[in-house]
Amino acid sequence: MQIYRTSVLTLTLLALAACKGSSSSASAAPVADTPAAIAPKGATAPEGATAPAASASPTAPKASPNQGGRIPVLEYHVIAGEKDGLYTRVPAHYLADLETAYKLGYRPITIAQMLDKNFSDVPAGMSPVVVVFDDASPSQFRYIEKNGALQIDPTSGVGIWLSFAKSHPGWKNRATFCVLNGAAAGHNFFGDSPKFEGQKKEWRFQKIKWLADNGFELCDHTVWHARLDKFSDAIVQEQIARNIMAIDSAVPGYKVRTLALPYGIWPKNRPLAWQGTWTDPKTHQAHPYHLEAVLEVSGGPARSPYDPAFNPHSITRIEAIGDDIQKALNRLASTNTRFVVK
Repeated sequence: MQIYRTSVLTLTLLALAACKGSSSSASAAPVADTPAAIAPKGATAPEGATAPAASASPTAPKASPNQGGRIPVLEYHVIAGEKDGLYTRVPAHYLADLETAYKLGYRPITIAQMLDKNFSDVPAGMSPVVVVFDDASPSQFRYIEKNGALQIDPTSGVGIWLSFAKSHPGWKNRATFCVLNGAAAGHNFFGDSPKFEGQKKEWRFQKIKWLADNGFELCDHTVWHARLDKFSDAIVQEQIARNIMAIDSAVPGYKVRTLALPYGIWPKNRPLAWQGTWTDPKTHQAHPYHLEAVLEVSGGPARSPYDPAFNPHSITRIEAIGDDIQKALNRLASTNTRFVVK
C-alpha cells in the first residue's frame, strides 16, 4: 500500500510527533463501546454468504481434538467501500467472513495467545482463528461524536466486530491490530486529522488504549510502513523501535510481542525483524526490542505452536482477497486439517 513516507528526515519528524503526547489525551472524552448497527445500508454479501441471525447458537459442530492442525490467521486492511480490492474489504463481506468462521466452529484468539498455547477462549471441539488488522486505517477503528460523547462508529471494523459479538455468544474481543504511528493518508493510529474520515489527532492514543483495555492485541507494523529491505540496519531498527515507543506512549508498559512485516518483505539483516536496538542520537538512550513473533503477508494457514516445525518468526497468513478466506476456512474444516481444541 502506498501509505509510507519517502524520506528519513520525515521518518524522524513523524515518529517524534507520534511518540509525544500524554495519557491525558487518552481520556479526553467518554466513549460508548456499544455500536448501534452492523453494516452500512445497501451493502451486499458475497455470493453464498448469509447475514447473521439476531441470536446465533453458541454451539457448532464439534470435531475430534487435533493440536497439530493448522490455524487460520486472517489479514485485513481497509474495511470500507462497495467493491473489494487488494487492500479493501467491503464491510458486508468482512461480516460474512466472521459469520462463516463462527458457523464452522472457529473462535477468535490473538497472536500472543497462540504463542502462549493459550486456547482457553476456544471451547473443546472447536478451532482457533486469528484476525489481524494491518495499517491502522480509520476504517478499522473510527469514532463519531454524538451529544458530546465519542462513540465507536458501528460501520467501522471494530464497530462491526462488537455488534457481531453481541449476537454471537463466545465471540470475544480477541484480534491483533498491527499499527502504524506516522504514516500518510490517516494511517497514524487510526486517523490524525478530520480530513481522514472525521478523525481527530487527539483521539489516536485513546483508541490504542481502548483496544488494549478491551482484550485486543497491539502489534508493531513500523512507523510508516517502510519497505525494510530498502533501508540500512539503523533505519530498520529505528522503524521498529519507534513504533513500540509510540504504543508505549499510549499504553505505558504495554509489551509488544509481534511484528507484521510491511509488504511481507524482510530486512536485509533478517534477525533485526525481531531483535535489535535503536539509540536516540539526541539523548544517546538505547531502546532495545525483542519480538517473539513475525507475521508474513501470505502463505496460507499457520502451523500449530505444537507442531515441531512451527517457527514464530515466520507465521503465515491468509489475505482478505476475493473469497480466499471463506475457501480456506471451509477447506480446513472439510479436510479435518485444522487445529481443534481438546
